[in-house]
Amino acid sequence: MFIELLSFAIALIASIGFTPVARKLALRLGVIDHPGPRKIHLSPMPLMGGLAMYVAAVMTIIIFTYIIVADYSARAQIIGILTGSTLLVVVGIMDDRGILHHQVKFLIAMPVAAIILLASGIKVQFMTVFFTSPLSTLLDVFLTLFWVVGITAAFSILDHMDGLCTGVTAMASFFFLACAVSNGQGLIGTLAAAMMGSSLGFLCWNFNPAKIFMGDGGAMFLGFMMATLGLKLRFPTLNPAISWMIPIVILGVVILDTTLVTVSRVRRGLIPFASPGKDHIAHRLVKLGLSQRRAVLVLYGLSILSGLLALLITRLSLWQTYTLVSIIILGAIMVIIVLERVPYERQGVQKISDIPDSFVE
Repeated sequence: MFIELLSFAIALIASIGFTPVARKLALRLGVIDHPGPRKIHLSPMPLMGGLAMYVAAVMTIIIFTYIIVADYSARAQIIGILTGSTLLVVVGIMDDRGILHHQVKFLIAMPVAAIILLASGIKVQFMTVFFTSPLSTLLDVFLTLFWVVGITAAFSILDHMDGLCTGVTAMASFFFLACAVSNGQGLIGTLAAAMMGSSLGFLCWNFNPAKIFMGDGGAMFLGFMMATLGLKLRFPTLNPAISWMIPIVILGVVILDTTLVTVSRVRRGLIPFASPGKDHIAHRLVKLGLSQRRAVLVLYGLSILSGLLALLITRLSLWQTYTLVSIIILGAIMVIIVLERVPYERQGVQKISDIPDSFVE
């Protein structure tokens, strides 16, 4: 536990210190997020805060994992994690700068990052637990791609309100850390501690009123790392029919928000991840009368609840777990139904019929 605490402290201090540097760099390079009809900030805001989190986390990960890990396969996985995250940060910064088409990150960068993880030996081990065959291996590969791309994209669109994405990441990292420590997974615990420290350090600058945004590079980095922690987390003494649900429950708020906007936008004929708008859970809570801070704090509370439920699942029997998960799913469906009836700003861009030919072919 000492290594995890030290990793957290170093990442926290480094993130706090690197963020002002990233802010100055963003201003110098002109990587600025300007106000617009689909955005809630009223003045230009420097991006590239994600670069500070990335540097803080990667520096900590290299110090406390790569240098002290002697196992070749573990080192290969660390290299895969760092390579995939670096790719997403670079593509995100280029997207923020306006150099790339915004769909490149979804159609190319995220799948490539997921393939890098697969190549390093990190993948879902669900179907192969129950039966061993080429089909089960293929299904696990597909599930890995779906999980990594889906969670990375979910965090990418979660970054729409001051402190929201950062705080949710910090809380999810804490519960991944708790699970890793309780199961003796030092490497995963160190990764989670580094992510929690870097997220909380940046949150000092990003909580409302924010002084800097993380940008797409930062949001994708956080999502990719959360997806990776979910893949790496293991529960040797737990029934595989139970353990696969724990990372999903930990990231329940992110998944719920993404499901809501996906259902809402598809109903209106829009592309879910290409039609930014004010139709997320936090936006709808603000429409109900909450301030931005309180809306974010509500989602913080839901994130803590999700994490606690995940920890509870580790202590339940199979039928108790499925009963609890069924209740959670029903509750999530009710939340989606209720929130979809709340007034919100309906964006009218990027319909399916508006996809450029270059992305249809």
